[in-house]
Amino acid sequence: MQRKQVIFVADSLDNAHRFQQVLAGFDVEVAAGSSLQLKSLLAAHPSQDLVIYEAQGEALGALSQVEAALAEEGAGAMLVIVDERSLGEFRLPVAVRADFVVSGASPEECAARIRQLLWPGNEATATDFVAIDNMTINLATYQVKVAGEPLDLTYLEYALLAFLATHPGRTYSRDALLRRVWGFDYYGGSRTVDVHVRRVRAKLGPDLAQRLETVRGVGYLWNS
Repeated sequence: MQRKQVIFVADSLDNAHRFQQVLAGFDVEVAAGSSLQLKSLLAAHPSQDLVIYEAQGEALGALSQVEAALAEEGAGAMLVIVDERSLGEFRLPVAVRADFVVSGASPEECAARIRQLLWPGNEATATDFVAIDNMTINLATYQVKVAGEPLDLTYLEYALLAFLATHPGRTYSRDALLRRVWGFDYYGGSRTVDVHVRRVRAKLGPDLAQRLETVRGVGYLWNS
């Protein structure tokens, strides 16, 4: 998949966390902000491929103006996050290619909507599969198998493994991994990365675990 530019606009932390984690599984660059920052985000990133917009509260009432602004800017596509209670008054934008997802939807559904808007008709290509020794990572379905058996990974364990495995040979600090995997508004300590690395290693088994190396004083890398 070629790298895409995504603008993410939300005023709630729940959706910010959920979508940052989902977007970490794609080869995309993300610019994020609140609904009040939308115009400045569009100005700073005129070549965006997708705008993800949380339409809740006052932001829902402003959806038509946002649609018009995106159409004027030539936005590639728009994914609207809408509260289930607001579906009766919700109108899907028609001036730009658009889809919607209900707030609180599963990461898998959110990923499927994003994938369809960014790569229409190309949702399950060979580039979605990463094969390393006897391990296969399916980037389209968020599944990991070792010797044909599925691994029971949490979403963050999967996201950490998938990120490092798709960026082999490069060392990432704990802070960098927090930004890229946990999200732009994660406020926990960086040692949570160590905890997740230990869990991933334990689930991978001794042979594959050796590839997830600790770089003393720096962070972690995946040795290809």
